[in-house]
Amino acid sequence: MRLYPNPVINSDFPDPDIIRVGDTYYMASTTMYFMPGGDILRSCDLVHWEFVGHVFETLEDTPAHYLEDGQQIYGQGMWAPSLRFHEGTFYLTFSCNDTHKSLLFRAEEPAGPWRRVEMGGFFYDASLFFDDDGRVYIAHGNTTLRITELDTNTWGPKPGGLNRIVAMDQPGQRLGYEGSHLYKHNGKYYLFTCHMPLDGKFLKTEDCFLADSLTGVFRKKTILDDNMGYRSAGVAQGGMVDTPEGNWYAFMFQDRGALGRSPVIMPMAFDREGFPVLGDCGRVPPAVAPAGRDSGRQYAPLNGSDDFRCARLAPFWQFSHNPDPAGWAVLPKEGIFRLRTRRTSPNLILTRNTLTQRCAGPESSAWVTLNGGGLNEGDFAGICAYQGCYGAVALARRGAGFQIVMMGRPETEPGIQGEFDYARPPVEYAAVHTASPVATLRVDTNFSEDTASFSYLDGAGGWKPLGIVQRLSFKLDLFTGCRFGLFCYSTVRPGGKADFSEFRFEGPSCKQ
Repeated sequence: MRLYPNPVINSDFPDPDIIRVGDTYYMASTTMYFMPGGDILRSCDLVHWEFVGHVFETLEDTPAHYLEDGQQIYGQGMWAPSLRFHEGTFYLTFSCNDTHKSLLFRAEEPAGPWRRVEMGGFFYDASLFFDDDGRVYIAHGNTTLRITELDTNTWGPKPGGLNRIVAMDQPGQRLGYEGSHLYKHNGKYYLFTCHMPLDGKFLKTEDCFLADSLTGVFRKKTILDDNMGYRSAGVAQGGMVDTPEGNWYAFMFQDRGALGRSPVIMPMAFDREGFPVLGDCGRVPPAVAPAGRDSGRQYAPLNGSDDFRCARLAPFWQFSHNPDPAGWAVLPKEGIFRLRTRRTSPNLILTRNTLTQRCAGPESSAWVTLNGGGLNEGDFAGICAYQGCYGAVALARRGAGFQIVMMGRPETEPGIQGEFDYARPPVEYAAVHTASPVATLRVDTNFSEDTASFSYLDGAGGWKPLGIVQRLSFKLDLFTGCRFGLFCYSTVRPGGKADFSEFRFEGPSCKQ
């Protein structure tokens, strides 16, 4: 049987939660400030995945969600979903750290429509749990983990119901327990959680708490402390799922540098006490066989090219923050994605309607043809490696002519903490004059080295490098993996427009 490398999705799908309904697996993943959000993926073998759709178009109607008044929700929005299926209904719950709300969405089909309810409490990194007796609970918390019984009328704590502390991490850890996943198997209760202990071999580990009842003592065991030989990044934060044949798999994710956080799958068994045994005696296998027989099914790509011949954007496209409907359009007859500026912006980070899709590792490239004849003086439109320390290649309108510009946001301090001066203008590293308002611009990413390079198609039909090789870095400012982005913004006056066509993606996802 063919083996597939871990991570099974070499792209940024953090905080995966996987369930099985019949013979189909569904995955939910964190999407933070990207809209539409709440990705739902589908698989028949836990290895190949495709989009089902998104749970919501937007989350809130506030200036921060629309990148207005200098406000933004970078690193916030939708965090750590919990996906469940109970008595014919799909449930998705997650916390929003910008509004300090927990939301619950319900649907009869994974493609929706999904109905939204604000829960009667804030449940951080939560796991929804339906017990056999009809009672409903939620596990949640950071450092201190709780299990709280829910009132399904308010979706808040049930008066007089169970509300107990299950575990408390030792003080002084790099990061306390979080990322709860609660299950029941063979009469025992399993609470998976990750943390960053000071004595761990690698940055993250996974623990499991096991009890005979929700009111009993939860016994702890570290079930995973492994980095797959990749930097110091431990695999952690996930749970377990079974196959129709009764085999078990664990799923986690791994921080993969600038690429983001990528889902990992491994076979799982149980020891004599009932604790999970992951992979090969606690080591993550470098490759995994599909769960069940290979059906030969063709899956729609998680990243891809687009001729913009469909009025509805493909599900791998997402806007940064809530889009401004008056500022973008798809013109399917012409094969054009159009961006029009409706205000000025100091840089790409605070630009409305930036259209993104995930990069794929270990290397991926994207290029697009751009007609900037409608740009105004001081406008920039192009393609970027979208991250806190972004790099971009753009067509700029200057005076009576145009320039192709390579620009970026350099790192001011090394490390994960981030570049939180969101309004800082970019540095322009190189510019060349061009007589034409039409240009084909390209970004090449290399996640073995965490870099992006930039080029444009010259008159001889070859790619001409421009500017520097931009260093990419996963940081807490944007808190997401690198994406390709199409953008247009004005620095002098709004009203300019750019037409994008023939977007091409090249990377491993297209060869799956």
